[in-house]
Amino acid sequence: MPPAALSVHLAIGQAYAWSVFKPALESTLQLSGTQSALPFQLGIVMLGLSAAFGGTLVERNGPRWAMFVSMTCFSSGFLLSALGVLTRQYWLVVLGYGFVGGIGLGIGYISPVSTLIKWFPDRPGMATGIAIMGFGGGALIASPWSAQMLTSFGATTTGIATTFLVHGLVYAVFMSMGVLLVRVPPDGWRPKGWTPSPAGSRPLITTADVSARNAIRTPQFYLLWVVLCCNVTAGIGILEKAAPMITDFFAGTHAAVAVGAAAGFVALLSLANMAGRFVWSSTSDLIGRKNMYRVYLGVGALLYLVIALFGASAKPLFIVCALGILSFYGGGFATVPAYLKDLFGTYQVGAIHGRLLTAWSTAGVLGPLIVNAIADAQKAAGHAGPDLYTTSLFIMIGLLAVGFLANELIRPVHERYHERPAQQDGSPVRQSPVTEKGQAV
Repeated sequence: MPPAALSVHLAIGQAYAWSVFKPALESTLQLSGTQSALPFQLGIVMLGLSAAFGGTLVERNGPRWAMFVSMTCFSSGFLLSALGVLTRQYWLVVLGYGFVGGIGLGIGYISPVSTLIKWFPDRPGMATGIAIMGFGGGALIASPWSAQMLTSFGATTTGIATTFLVHGLVYAVFMSMGVLLVRVPPDGWRPKGWTPSPAGSRPLITTADVSARNAIRTPQFYLLWVVLCCNVTAGIGILEKAAPMITDFFAGTHAAVAVGAAAGFVALLSLANMAGRFVWSSTSDLIGRKNMYRVYLGVGALLYLVIALFGASAKPLFIVCALGILSFYGGGFATVPAYLKDLFGTYQVGAIHGRLLTAWSTAGVLGPLIVNAIADAQKAAGHAGPDLYTTSLFIMIGLLAVGFLANELIRPVHERYHERPAQQDGSPVRQSPVTEKGQAV
């Protein structure tokens, strides 16, 4: 099951390597930084919207159907983008990569999550970390691969279009492995020798179940929405701008960063993003989800402060802080499904997760918009280097503080929202059985 999940998430995680394409697109199609971010922004918006509206369909039709839909949309998005660049119709790139590909991102993102939680009920944080770390690690593969193709094919309309074409075809083959491998466990399945903990054994963990319809009526859902939105906004804006950002930060100094090194920095951030998703989400099984988010938001704000005040003075300090921030950013994504499982139970957790990802859609617009708009305005005012990003960094610190406060306000879900009582042995009541092929009966 982990390879099935990773085959999809490692592919759709390419979205985090979009910044590698930005310089080539900007110079070839004469785009501004804000314009070149549009496909990425729309892709993240569609990720959240398709996950929200498709979450119930994923639960109903099973992970195999979801992975097939994801593969078709994501690969088709690249093919449309290739046509758009070749014909110099940038709106086709936005439509293909952003809209069509974004639907593939959303459906593919949630497709293995609830399945792996069912396979690993004793370690839900680790399970979601396995599933979602691939999304963070996708750019680790895509960033150097894309940079090499742009070098080999050339940063021209033909070269960029060929790069997009190769991406679409290769990812279709790679994602098909997940479609063939994925299964769901038999109804009521448990790991050998494992017994669920009794209700109330740990704070915020319930053995009751809450439906997706009731979940969106609880204050816990909206507090967690704010937590995720703030954490994602604080990370995604810098991640989308990673390659140009490190170049600008040290431009004109003895530590200037070349284009190839900037692409390597994006890959390094992807590695931290991927590792954080597994390490921190697994750690949350030990210390609890709420404590883990205290680390993400509180320590993350301190790391942003260090970059804002001292980042330009030492490249290693800048890189280490950025790696820490991106590990927390990735960890926040991987921990949130387990947080939802703790609060609302496993019943319809995939659908609840899909609705919560609208926070990602919002952050996908806010993060790049804040960083790119402020950087463009500062550049127009004659500023350069770290001054392009200082204001953005302090805004991110404020957002993390808001998220920290929202996390502190989360309490157990009131009984009136429970769908039905748990069985006496502590296992949740299932709504309907599923077959081994992942299809609802």
